[in-house]
Amino acid sequence: MDSDYGVPRELSDLQKNRSLYKPELPPCLQGTTVRVEFGDATAAADPSGANAIARSFPHTYGQPLAHFLRATSKAANSQTIDEHPAVKVGLVFCGRQSPGGHNVVWGLHDALKTHNPKSTLLGFLGGSEGLFAQKTLEITDDVLATYKNQGGYDLLGRTKDQIRTTEQVNSALAACKALKLDGLVIVGGVTSNTDAAQLAETFAEAKCSTKVVGVPVTLNGDLKNQFVEANVGFDTICKVNSQLISNVCTDALSAEKYYYFIRLMGRKASHVAVECTLQSHPNMVILAEEVAASKLTLFDLTKQICDAVQARAEQDKNHGVILLPEGLIESIPEVYALLQEIHHHLRLGVSADKISTKLSPWASALFEFLPLFIRKQLLLHPESDDSAQLSQIETEKLLAELVEAEINKRLVGYELIHNEYMRTKEGTYKGKKFNAICHFFGYQARGSLPSKFDCDYAYVLGHSCYHILAAGLNGYMATVTNLKSPSNKWRCGAAPITAMMTVKHYGRGSGSGSTTLGKPVVHPATVDLRGKVYELLRQNATRFLMDDVYRNPGPLQFDGPGADSKAVSLCVEDLDYMGRIKELNEYLDKVRTIVKPGCSQDVLKAALSAMSSVTDILSVMTSQSLE
Repeated sequence: MDSDYGVPRELSDLQKNRSLYKPELPPCLQGTTVRVEFGDATAAADPSGANAIARSFPHTYGQPLAHFLRATSKAANSQTIDEHPAVKVGLVFCGRQSPGGHNVVWGLHDALKTHNPKSTLLGFLGGSEGLFAQKTLEITDDVLATYKNQGGYDLLGRTKDQIRTTEQVNSALAACKALKLDGLVIVGGVTSNTDAAQLAETFAEAKCSTKVVGVPVTLNGDLKNQFVEANVGFDTICKVNSQLISNVCTDALSAEKYYYFIRLMGRKASHVAVECTLQSHPNMVILAEEVAASKLTLFDLTKQICDAVQARAEQDKNHGVILLPEGLIESIPEVYALLQEIHHHLRLGVSADKISTKLSPWASALFEFLPLFIRKQLLLHPESDDSAQLSQIETEKLLAELVEAEINKRLVGYELIHNEYMRTKEGTYKGKKFNAICHFFGYQARGSLPSKFDCDYAYVLGHSCYHILAAGLNGYMATVTNLKSPSNKWRCGAAPITAMMTVKHYGRGSGSGSTTLGKPVVHPATVDLRGKVYELLRQNATRFLMDDVYRNPGPLQFDGPGADSKAVSLCVEDLDYMGRIKELNEYLDKVRTIVKPGCSQDVLKAALSAMSSVTDILSVMTSQSLE
C-alpha cells in the first residue's frame, strides 16, 4: 500500500550504526560549485550500428562526454556553473531491488539541498506504475533518516517495471509536465536505462524541459561497458553469496558425503557466478557463456560434471560444491530452442496444458524427457524481455538428477558415450553413493545491508546526478571510474546512454515475436571469455576442482579488515576508460601546443612521423574489431 512507503523503519543496533555513516565525496563533487569539462562527441562502440542509433535518437546521439572537476581545476575548456536556482527532480526505482539503491536517493537529495535548500526531490511510489499515476513522496531528511545505508527498495517500492510502449512513454511525459519536473532520475539496469534513453529522446523531441538521467544499479553486474565499470549492488550480492557458498563448502568438507549444486541469481550473464567463485573457491563453476560458445548440450554438461565427480572419487573425495548461474538453462542450445517454441505458443494464447501437443517432434521428445517439475517451470509465461523466468527454473535440481542417474549407471558398468549409455566391462565409478543437495541463492542476498563500497558508490552517483542536471544534460548516465582506487581518487562524469547502445541483427527462430532485436538497446554485458577475469578463473580451475582450497571471506565488514575490499573482478580488470580518454586529450593538447606555426622542421617531421604510425596502427586495430 502507498501509505507504507517511506515510513520510519525499526532499526537494529547495527542498522542504527550504519545509518550514521556518511560516505566521502570525491574532490570533484565537493563544495557548491559545479565545474564540468566536455570531451569530444561520442560514437557507437560498434560503428556498424551507428546509423541505426543516430536515426532512432536524432536529438541525443553523438553528445560529448562530461567530466566533473574540482572547483580549483585549471582545465582550459571547462565551464563553471555558479548559479543554482531551485529545481524539482523526480526519481523512480526501476528493475529489481539492489543493495545501495537508497543511497542514490540520499546522495541526490544532499546535492540538491547543498546547492539550493529550496530544491525539491520527489520519489515516485511503486516504480514506473507510480510514475504513470503521478504518485509521489517528497524526500526529506526525516524520511531518509532510517533508510540511509540500508538495503531494499522499500522507501519507494517498485513494480514489474518498463517504460516502453507508446502509452507508457506518453504517461511518463504527462507526469513530468504536470509535476513541472526539471529532471527525472531512473535507477535501474540495462532495460531501465534503455527506457531512460528513449524517454530522453522523446522529451527532447516534444520540447519537454525535463532532463532524463540514468543510474547503473543492478545486482546482475551486466551493465558494463567502456564507460561503466561496476553496478551498484553487485559488490554486496557477491560478498553475501560468497559467505553462504563458503559456509556450504565447509559443511561439505566436514561431512564428506554431499555434493552441493548452487544456482545463483544474476539473469543471463554469469558475472555473479564468476565473482563468487573467485571469492570462495568452490570446486566447479559452469558459465552460461562457456556453454553457449561451445554449444554444450544437457548430455555434455552431465558428462562434464560426472567426470569431475569421478576424478574426485578416485582421490577419495566424495563431496564438492558446484556453482551454476541462473541464466545457464537458456544457454543450453536444445533447451533454448524448446523455450522459443513454448514462448511462441504462449504468445499465441495456447494454454500451458495444451502446449506439449503443439511442439515439433524433436522439441516434444526433449520436453517429455525432462522431469515433470522442470516441464512445469518451462511453461511459465516469459518476462517482459521475452526471456524465461530464470529465477523459477530449478536448473540445479535438473542437473543433480541427471548426474545422479549417470553416476549410478557408471557404478554398475554403464557410461554415457556419444549420447548413448553403453555397458563397459565393469563399473568405472568407485566412489561412495552420490548425494546431492540443491540451493538457490538470490533473494537472501539482494535485501542485504549494502557493503561499504556500494554505500559509497551509490551516494556518489546520486550526487553526480545533480551535477548532470545542473549542466543541462539529457539522456546521460552518471558514471564513476577508477573505482579500484580509494574514493577520494574516483573520477566522476557522465556519458550519453546512446554511446552504450548496440544493434544486434539476428533472428531467434519462429518464436521471435515482439523482441527488440535489431533495435538500438543497451545490451547486457556477458563474461568476456578472452578477458583477464576469465583467464584468472581458468588458471585456477584444476586447483579449485581437486584441492579443496575453499576460502571463506566471512560476513560483510563495515570497519576494520575487509571493510574496504572490492570485487576481485573489478581489481583484475583493466578499466578507467573515461580517465584514459581524458589523458589522451591532454596529450593531444600538448601536441597542439608544441606543434604550431613557427615550430622547427625537425619537430614537425617528428610529429608527422609519430602521428602517421599511430593512425596506421589504430586503423588496423579498428578494422580487425569489425571483422
